[in-house]
Amino acid sequence: MFQALTRTGRRRALSGSTAVCAVVGLLLWWLLPLGEESPSGEITFSTGTPTGVYQMYGKLLQGAIAKDLPDLDVQLLESDGSQDNISRVARGEADFTIAAADAVQTYVLQDKPGSHRLRGCSRLYDDYVHLVVLRSSPVQSVKDLKGMRVAVGPGGSGVRLIANHVLEAAGLDPEKDVTPLDDGIATMPDLLRKHEIDAFFWSGGLPTNAVQELSETDDIRLVPIGSDLVENLHRQGGASRYYRSAVMPADAYPAAQRGSAVPTLAVANFLITREDADADLTEELTRTVIGSRDHIGELVHAAQLVDLRTAVYTDPLPLHEGARRYYRSVKP
Repeated sequence: MFQALTRTGRRRALSGSTAVCAVVGLLLWWLLPLGEESPSGEITFSTGTPTGVYQMYGKLLQGAIAKDLPDLDVQLLESDGSQDNISRVARGEADFTIAAADAVQTYVLQDKPGSHRLRGCSRLYDDYVHLVVLRSSPVQSVKDLKGMRVAVGPGGSGVRLIANHVLEAAGLDPEKDVTPLDDGIATMPDLLRKHEIDAFFWSGGLPTNAVQELSETDDIRLVPIGSDLVENLHRQGGASRYYRSAVMPADAYPAAQRGSAVPTLAVANFLITREDADADLTEELTRTVIGSRDHIGELVHAAQLVDLRTAVYTDPLPLHEGARRYYRSVKP
């Protein structure tokens, strides 16, 4: 009888120990993400020109990544803009970047090296096209630029691509009907201030600091780009179908706009990578991009427009598998 009770007690003790171990195991699994190591190593992120929105966004995102993924080292590379960025990622010279939809489509349509490897992670915010002149300028529309000196951006920039399309939509030859200068946003304002150019094109989030600062020191205005030009752009086909009519709010550049909204066109920006980028890394990076929206938006106002509901739409690029995982994980 005693031996039977002892065996029963042992069985009960063993059963109780097993239950405790199971509970402790569950608690450890819940409290400690075993087997889910934070991505580590080094990645390169191609940004943009020194005073442009891409670079500022890239620097702030670098800080957010350092907080969320402390074992990941992010190196930033300056660039001329969208076209330069896309080429770098496609050829393996950078791992992630930001680029405008029209530049992405142009690269794909031209079947440039690595174009089939490009993948989207997130739709970010829209770039607005700026055509900036001194208030005293006679230019009232794009077609009035004929015969003038116009800064259209470096050859590898997205603004250069847009400027050429817009000039053509207005019936102007970008090489013959204007004198094009390949200056970027870092030098455009000073050239306009010194009357060394008559106008400049810029495509960026609102507001762009360089334009904001120029508007506060010099009497400038923004030339309207009407819906008729957008219709002409759509007739061009190809990458031009990614432009859409938009309105620059009156408070984007108060000193320049004097309470008036300005018709223009907009194009979406994407976070892009290659198909061979690690899926776990891409998932976590996409998570950080969406999660850091409000923090980054305090300094880069355009980032406030990053929206989980639209982030998944990265046409013309298919979603990277890692990004797809993230959107599935947060789907209601």
